[in-house]
Amino acid sequence: MTAILADQNQSLTELDVQVDVVDGAFIVGTPWRRIDLRHTPQAHDCLSRVGAGGHDDGVGAAMDRTPVLAAERAGVGWVKAPSLAGPMACSGALILSALRASTVGTGRRTQELAAGVQLFSSRWGLMLAMLGMAVGTGNIWRFPRIAASNGGGSFLVAWVVFLLLWSVPLILAEFALGKKVRSGTVGTFAAMMGERFAWMGGWIAWVAAAIGFYYAVVMGWTLRFFLAAITMQLQGEGSAELWEEFSFSPAALIFHALALAMAVTVVLRGIRGIEAVVRVLMPALLVLVVVLAIRAVTLPGASQGLEFLFKPNWSDLLDVNIWLQALTQNAWDTGAGWGLVLTYAVFSRRREDTNLNSFLLAFGNNSVSLLAGIMVLCTFFSLMPAAAASEIVGASNEGLTFIWIPQLFNAMPGGAFFMILFFMALVFAAWTSLVAMFQLVGLALEEAGLERRKAIISLAVAAFVLGVPSALWQPFWLNQDNVWSVALMLCGLFFALIVIRYGVTRFRAEMINTGDQDIRIGAWWDWAIRLIVVEALVLVGWMCWSVRNEPLWGPLGVGNMFVQWIVVVAVLIALNGVFLRGLKKRAQRVE
Repeated sequence: MTAILADQNQSLTELDVQVDVVDGAFIVGTPWRRIDLRHTPQAHDCLSRVGAGGHDDGVGAAMDRTPVLAAERAGVGWVKAPSLAGPMACSGALILSALRASTVGTGRRTQELAAGVQLFSSRWGLMLAMLGMAVGTGNIWRFPRIAASNGGGSFLVAWVVFLLLWSVPLILAEFALGKKVRSGTVGTFAAMMGERFAWMGGWIAWVAAAIGFYYAVVMGWTLRFFLAAITMQLQGEGSAELWEEFSFSPAALIFHALALAMAVTVVLRGIRGIEAVVRVLMPALLVLVVVLAIRAVTLPGASQGLEFLFKPNWSDLLDVNIWLQALTQNAWDTGAGWGLVLTYAVFSRRREDTNLNSFLLAFGNNSVSLLAGIMVLCTFFSLMPAAAASEIVGASNEGLTFIWIPQLFNAMPGGAFFMILFFMALVFAAWTSLVAMFQLVGLALEEAGLERRKAIISLAVAAFVLGVPSALWQPFWLNQDNVWSVALMLCGLFFALIVIRYGVTRFRAEMINTGDQDIRIGAWWDWAIRLIVVEALVLVGWMCWSVRNEPLWGPLGVGNMFVQWIVVVAVLIALNGVFLRGLKKRAQRVE
């Protein structure tokens, strides 16, 4: 039997404290720590008095009510077991005192747990952080180009289908795992797949780290161009000249370091620090994107862009490439299968409605992509109607963003102002995404045995050093982007394997459709999560096939990619024992 403590004065809802009766022992714990109350004097005294027939802190008035509701209203924890004569209660204040008294050690993480584990304060805070994680530069610079390259409206049809067949199923699984297991990727795989598979969680953390190394370079680019927009350096051909001068030059290292400093400063403040930042950045980002989209649709000729984006040519859906591109875009721009959703779900409130949140996250993220598509396509069709689609298709992600779009803003009334807003939105999107990656990797390093502050600072140093080649050498940046973007498909595959190993229908019944959910997930999810395995393998195969003409060991070569994967997997498997010892050490440090 389990009861939840919800002491109003001590804010124990943040601890998600549970009281269990196991073999006659009173066990109190958080998702991170469990203790035997018989060995803590404060709680022992309380339990003795209540067990003898008394009550504590005026809970007698609630004795005849429904136990859980009474506990919530009176601020007490209830335990009722067949071996006991009646209900027992102990005040939240004494339980908190017991938790503090039981904590061993003086480390910062130990003190933090003793005082109360940081959780998101509300659904609003959690969803803003989740949306900040999902909405990145890919929504703003990649989606419009991919949509334009694959028939506009036809692509959107396939894109929505795979939103339901890839993104939503994986987000549901990650939300459920994070809320239930309350561990990062390494701890989750060790708990759900078995200890010998902890390395799979390490793989997910490494992929996030590897992407973060060069993603910080990208954020550095957005910072430099934001500054250039403010100082009017992007007028005329200024954007092309600045890109040629700045990109992959020593000057890029300065902004690479600045991007890392901005991300680390937020992550070091913990979940509440992240929540405080996204409560400002995400509403601002959404407002900026909406303002830019409204400006774009009010331009002369913008209706052609809207028609191109939203009117499908149904015959195009016979093209397999469009479906594969739609699946790839969903895999990359929603954050599904990255481990990022799991990482934030670890810090969600116990009664969080994860099912509704999953749909809100998926559709919210894709709504931002649609707004970005409207902004870019309407602007192109208004200002360059004869060559709009061909120019977008022919540009690279960075070429479209840092060269073409500034030139388009220069051609519209008030363009200098809207250019500032555009690059500010890019900075915010990159910043919140990089924060999420560092939170994921930092939690994995904690699970490997490092103290949190040391873990985050070590990660920042490693990110700077290992990001230097991407900042200075374009072929290396392209290589890392290719290798680890494709590796994300394997991350999604690994999460699907957790569910399949547990039992798909059982997972849905026990971990998704819990009593806290406003909506129930049907049997369609069982088939969708199994389909993830096929989708992931098909995507990896297709991506390898699409670069078949590249030199085998070149930046985009298949041989280059597989060698890096094999090396990382071998190292992670060799370190599996280290991960397990780290998990045990972390558990001991907080018990």
